[in-house]
Amino acid sequence: MSYKKLAKSFLDSANVSIGDTVKVEKNKVFYEGMLLDRSEDSDDGYIVLKLDSGYNLGVNISDAKIELIKKGKEPKIQFDSLKIEEDTNKMDISIISTGGTVSSVIDYKTGAVHPAFTADDLLRANPELLDIANYKVKALYNILSENMKPEYWVEAANSIANEISDGVDGVVVAHGTDTMHYTSAALSFILETPVPVVVTGAQRSSDRPSTDAYLNLFNSIGAAKSEIADITVCMHEGLDDGYCCLHKGTKVRKMHTSRRDTFRSINSEPIARLKDSKIININPNVDYNKRDSRDLILRDKLESKIAIIKSFPGIKNELIDYHIDKGFKGLVIEGTGLGHVPDYMLDSIKRANDENIPIIMTSQCLYGKVNMNVYSTGRKLINANVISGGDMTPEVAYVKLCWALGQNDKFDEVKNIMETNIAGELSEKSSLKYFLN
Repeated sequence: MSYKKLAKSFLDSANVSIGDTVKVEKNKVFYEGMLLDRSEDSDDGYIVLKLDSGYNLGVNISDAKIELIKKGKEPKIQFDSLKIEEDTNKMDISIISTGGTVSSVIDYKTGAVHPAFTADDLLRANPELLDIANYKVKALYNILSENMKPEYWVEAANSIANEISDGVDGVVVAHGTDTMHYTSAALSFILETPVPVVVTGAQRSSDRPSTDAYLNLFNSIGAAKSEIADITVCMHEGLDDGYCCLHKGTKVRKMHTSRRDTFRSINSEPIARLKDSKIININPNVDYNKRDSRDLILRDKLESKIAIIKSFPGIKNELIDYHIDKGFKGLVIEGTGLGHVPDYMLDSIKRANDENIPIIMTSQCLYGKVNMNVYSTGRKLINANVISGGDMTPEVAYVKLCWALGQNDKFDEVKNIMETNIAGELSEKSSLKYFLN
């Protein structure tokens, strides 16, 4: 019997329909929740339950038992035709969707989420946004962010530049959170912008009671209307639904797998806080570019053959040799502490230098600054022409090296670019707690 017929027979035997509360027994474990999908159109024999916790659970019906607890009403999702009338008193904001949880729906086969909404659907699902701006909407990609590639950064930057050239007052990029900090860093190096460009996403999809999608998007629109004309990331500040923080695109990182306040400024402070789509205070300790203070500039050449190597006890120098042999153009090392690797790796590092392959040293500690002058191991690395990544995170150093090698392939020029503060990625201070409340 096919999975489709098996699923239909399984559900019909208990007379259950979408919207009913059911109890499912599988391997002596009981699950109770609302039936979201009968899976008759799938080919893998799963049903999906929405649990009381708000989570969605996919259950394979093989060897499972189902019991009707309470009849319900089948939920109907319908998007009416959205009539958008331009208001000359409102600012024009472009929303560019690349996919991710902020623009995701349920995967009825597994209970997971997958990118399925267009950027226009974001407005249909959140019509309140129409009260605060006029919108141009565009779906650039429909991918989960782990599938992002450097060439996609270039396409996104060009799309943003086109929107700015067309006269929008700000741009919001909807993005998956897993690699959002890579993209925000890439856009920061590729683009100089006269208007705000805000990258946002969500940890929890809009079907969840604890979703952060609406608040993040709503406050991102506010940031895009502000005077802060940098590449920034706007995400939840805390676990509640009070505020969002606006982070510099080169100083932010995802720091938790699932918390809504996962994005934190590293070796810096947030630029501002937002509430109800308005900036309520701007951090005096963080510099930013003001609206219309610079022209639009696009420098979109990248070198994608770059790798990150993490140092660990027992690491083999063959890891560096492998990347040299495979033709990689640059390497970022996540060193220990102040920026160290074992002494026995020096020969391979010197080989990379002899072959004009720049190596950037960063720290696994994330917080603090690389200083290879303190210990003898570090001084040997300096003598081998390893370039300090300063207080950049490994991810930002990786993105910057991609960009630097796209601008120039001469070692001394790349070294100069990496050691120059281009987009706020290098700072003297370690991270401080500015927003305590």
